[in-house]
Amino acid sequence: MRIIEQMKKMGSQKPSRNTGKETISLYDIEINTLEGPALRFSEFKGKHLLFVNVASQCGFTRQYKALQSLSEEYKDELVVIGIPCNQFGNQEPGDASDIRSFCDVRFGVTFPLTEKVKVKGPGQHPLYQWLTDKNLNGKKSSSVRWNFQKYLVDKEGKLVDVFYSTTSPSSHKIIRHLK
Repeated sequence: MRIIEQMKKMGSQKPSRNTGKETISLYDIEINTLEGPALRFSEFKGKHLLFVNVASQCGFTRQYKALQSLSEEYKDELVVIGIPCNQFGNQEPGDASDIRSFCDVRFGVTFPLTEKVKVKGPGQHPLYQWLTDKNLNGKKSSSVRWNFQKYLVDKEGKLVDVFYSTTSPSSHKIIRHLK
């Protein structure tokens, strides 16, 4: 479902116009948690958000540990949100129970995990439509290249930047925006 269709379904107002391009607030988007209830980004106003498409069987899976550390260290300024995705090498084949168990047992993950979604192509979740389309986020367009790509959003709900899989969650490239 396209993001504008989702907003209409949720009863949101029409997107504002910004130099002829539609921009939409991140806070109008919802995604289900791994356990089912909706996760409303509006609940995190005033905090940075770090969105990461995650996978249990990826070479970058060890980043869960750094993501958990980042989440704990910057808990007053940042919410890490893990978004399971199976689009890259079928590296997240499990269901919600498998994913939760893996994250709990292997990495002690306490940050929010969402339902498994598509981050690119047909069926792309509205969150990733917003994250990857300059016309919607007002900052820049990008494409999701692999698991553990990171999108940082500031305390006002504006896209800050995109960090590819090779960028560690503890990198200065990310941390400098949190201070």
